[in-house]
Amino acid sequence: MVKKLVNYIQSQKLLSLSILIICSFSVYIFIQPENFYTQIESYSIVIREYFGSFYLWLGLLAVLFLIIIAFSPIGKLRLGSKTPEYKTFSWLAMLYSAGMGAGILLRAVQEPVFMQQNPPISTENSAEIISLEYTFYQWGFTAWAFYGFFALVIGYYLFVRKKSVLLSSAFKHSETSYILKSVDLLTILTTVVGIVAAIGLGTTQIKGGIQHLFQFNQQYYLEFEVTFLIFLFGFLSAYRGIKKGIQQISNINIYVTLILLFFIFFQSDMIHILKNFGLAFYHYVVDFIPLSLALGKYNPGENFLTDWTYYYWAFWLAWAPFTGIFIARISRGRTIKQMILGSLFIPSLGSFFWFSVFGTSSFQLIEKMTNYNNEFGNVFTSIFVFLENYPFATITSVITIILLIGFLVTSVDSAIYVLSMFTDKGKENPKKSHRFIWAFLLFLCTEAILLLGTFSAAKNVLTAMQKLLIITSLPFALLSVLIAVGLIKDYRENKN
Repeated sequence: MVKKLVNYIQSQKLLSLSILIICSFSVYIFIQPENFYTQIESYSIVIREYFGSFYLWLGLLAVLFLIIIAFSPIGKLRLGSKTPEYKTFSWLAMLYSAGMGAGILLRAVQEPVFMQQNPPISTENSAEIISLEYTFYQWGFTAWAFYGFFALVIGYYLFVRKKSVLLSSAFKHSETSYILKSVDLLTILTTVVGIVAAIGLGTTQIKGGIQHLFQFNQQYYLEFEVTFLIFLFGFLSAYRGIKKGIQQISNINIYVTLILLFFIFFQSDMIHILKNFGLAFYHYVVDFIPLSLALGKYNPGENFLTDWTYYYWAFWLAWAPFTGIFIARISRGRTIKQMILGSLFIPSLGSFFWFSVFGTSSFQLIEKMTNYNNEFGNVFTSIFVFLENYPFATITSVITIILLIGFLVTSVDSAIYVLSMFTDKGKENPKKSHRFIWAFLLFLCTEAILLLGTFSAAKNVLTAMQKLLIITSLPFALLSVLIAVGLIKDYRENKN
């Protein structure tokens, strides 16, 4: 029995090493949360100081690179079979649920209002348009370009070059090089931090909503219970697979999201919403390059960039490996051009309209107030405060909490599935034992992060994760440049 266990561990080196590092990481946070927070705070300051501009350039280049690839001969290549494996609606539902999901509920009201009350840049436009334009920038093309880039890389090597789903496939001699094998380990660890950050933030918002609705005062125990529920459903969904689990929950999420969106839209000033949407989108496209590089009057200052843009770019990068690989996995049968343009523009437009509806409606509510006292300032409760101004507030708030759980479940099941693919030798349909292991590991790490945000110097989990993400995403940001060069070189060498 012991011999069989040893042989299994030796055959699963990537999984074993991942388990060791993640467990050590989690135990250290449990034992020394204050020391851990102090360390990540100091490291994040150094990285922001020396690599902040690099993040900005990387975001812009990722968008331009994908657009060029989409309309190049590479874009005509088809990923696997001749017909798409999933219908367009289900495909979009799965990639959006995995890529954004709970984030649009977390920031639906708080971010546009913050930008309106504290305009990051000064232009001839109104504060409302500046607010929405900057919100579009932080949730738009750049975020999906990071995802699309890794979807392109994995889709190309998996379906065109017939290699493993592992990211080390993007490099030559990856089967024998321990240095290149570390790329797969780095991908796993970056993915873990990204998904844990999202679940930590989402769980905190769910707790905020429950406390706001029911005056429920439990703190950490409530977060623990909600997190356990999310990972339980996430594991069951990943266990059932993509078609029977992930696809069905993603479709339900999008239907409920659309119902909530249009419930607010039809009870608000629809003309004003559409006007703001059109103007903000126009200025976002026109200003995209100076916004991306923080040039001239489009430079919001180092403090703002640190608190918002660098954090967002680090967040998208941390999510890019597993989201990109998941997008590639569900894009079988589509051309690279279809995958890139579909994942780059359609979800972005959906997010833009979402923020236009909730943002513009929030601006109008503020105008009606005698004195605005930062009612929408709390990122975890702002949407619930907002919904109190509409009919059926309790019902819509409960629906929002359920939707939050649904989105987090789809993020968890996607991550479990992708991480299992990594550690099960790149198999498209990994063993169910790997899915169970990753569900448990992610749950353990999430609890550690929630503990860090609750009991350390960090005022909340958002502050802790902002600093940690900036650190963990940097190696992957640097690596992505090498991967892009390698992909072009590989295509040229093998196009005939």
